[in-house]
Amino acid sequence: MKLKTLLLGSVFGALLVSPALAQQISVKAGVLNDRSGLYADLSGEGSVVAARMAVEDFKAAEKGIKVEIISADHQNKPDVGSTIARQWYDQDGVDIILDVPTSSVALAVNQITKEKNKIHINSGAATSDLTGKACSPNTIHWTYDTYALAQGTGGAMVKAGGDSWFFLTADYAFGHALERDTAAIVTKNGGKVLGAVRTPFPGTDFSSFLLQAQASKAKVIGLANAGGDTINSIKQAGEFGIVAGGQKLAGLLVFLTDVHALGLQTAQGLVLTEAFYWDTNDQTRAWSERFAKAHGGKKPTMVQAGVYSGMLHYLKAVEAAKSKDTAAVMAKMKELPTDDPLFGKGSVRIDGRKMHDMYLFEVKKPSESKAPWDYYKQIAVLPAEQAFKPLSESECPLVKK
Repeated sequence: MKLKTLLLGSVFGALLVSPALAQQISVKAGVLNDRSGLYADLSGEGSVVAARMAVEDFKAAEKGIKVEIISADHQNKPDVGSTIARQWYDQDGVDIILDVPTSSVALAVNQITKEKNKIHINSGAATSDLTGKACSPNTIHWTYDTYALAQGTGGAMVKAGGDSWFFLTADYAFGHALERDTAAIVTKNGGKVLGAVRTPFPGTDFSSFLLQAQASKAKVIGLANAGGDTINSIKQAGEFGIVAGGQKLAGLLVFLTDVHALGLQTAQGLVLTEAFYWDTNDQTRAWSERFAKAHGGKKPTMVQAGVYSGMLHYLKAVEAAKSKDTAAVMAKMKELPTDDPLFGKGSVRIDGRKMHDMYLFEVKKPSESKAPWDYYKQIAVLPAEQAFKPLSESECPLVKK
């Protein structure tokens, strides 16, 4: 009798479990970024940590979604990034590629993702072309872009009297887009661009370029670069006494990790635009504390926060679609409002632009900082509709005029 009861119980248990198993969805996500070069600190392994945290917080396994996360180093080279993306999609069964800093690599991965009908959620790259002329039904640009950076930092500097500019521009897609978008804001607000110089990417010695900028007598020297290039530019500008001589530096893309590397003594007073700061509220602080424990004590950058937020929304869409089918999931991602502890409430537009507020910060003086990583004070909030390019001005073919 006991044996019969046990057998019946086993059969009944199997019947209860089997529908969930039948519906289980297996997702493979690839975090593709710089893991060894000048963008490794702002993305790198931290973005992998963030993606894993999203899976954990979503409780994917409990909801019948099995998630595998892999990662690779694109070395900031479009050919290397393209090769990895193709292999991931064609041979390794990857469904979604996340992060991808370096705009030239991002634009290449964007195109391959469209060809292969997969999904790309970009957190690391800046070029606004990802939701402009290069927009795709398969890509969402999550965290920030050159248009928003120009609106924030560029607009603020001009309004504060910085009406003449000279650009130091990283000579690849990102730098060109950032100079273009910032120059447009400067001239729109009545300022003038006195000149620009293209700098090798990546670069180490910016001396000759900084001397040209100094000689231009421009009130503002716009650094259209990022990561290690920005750090080196600011340090060398200090050696030439550029700020002491009355000119201002505009770090058009500055990350928390850059300020950490520079130190407050050097970075104090820098005005910058970010989509996320760890010390904004109780939710961002709690999440960032967990992140730091998993990532060697380092607080997250906006890029790493964006990977978390994007991965979380993707998983919500997979659950809602009851499928990992690309078209179904992308439709759900644009249909469902975005909501997470890091960016709050937002949405994904038809052009793939994730909409949320951006923030203008100033780097604190050493005397104002109360603890490690306490670097920013908030100057202004840029509402999403002001921060990002309006659809009425969009070059994206998905936008009906």
